[in-house]
Amino acid sequence: MMSNKLLSALFAAGFAVMMSSASFAADENLADFHVEMGGCESCHADGEPSADGEFEFEQCQSCHGSLEEMDATHQAHDGMLMCADCHAPHDAVVGEKPTCDTCHDDGRTAE
Repeated sequence: MMSNKLLSALFAAGFAVMMSSASFAADENLADFHVEMGGCESCHADGEPSADGEFEFEQCQSCHGSLEEMDATHQAHDGMLMCADCHAPHDAVVGEKPTCDTCHDDGRTAE
């Protein structure tokens, strides 16, 4: 069985290749980027946001994997946060990564 570090490295490498070959505007937000993959329905049931965000969270995981399957930073938030809590799809720019101090002001850093 592959270790989590190896899986994370493979995911990061694949993502880097995808991002380098992807065609998107430098200031394109995540929602606009994902619309190109199937319209609003690629994230929202019937194109409308759900009341609790659970449907959207499941959609993120169906493509990107669960938080449990990701790196230590994501694993630490499993069961506490949904993807959009950190990766605000209508505000965040493609390629922009939130940092620990976005939410934590106590000096925490990703492992």
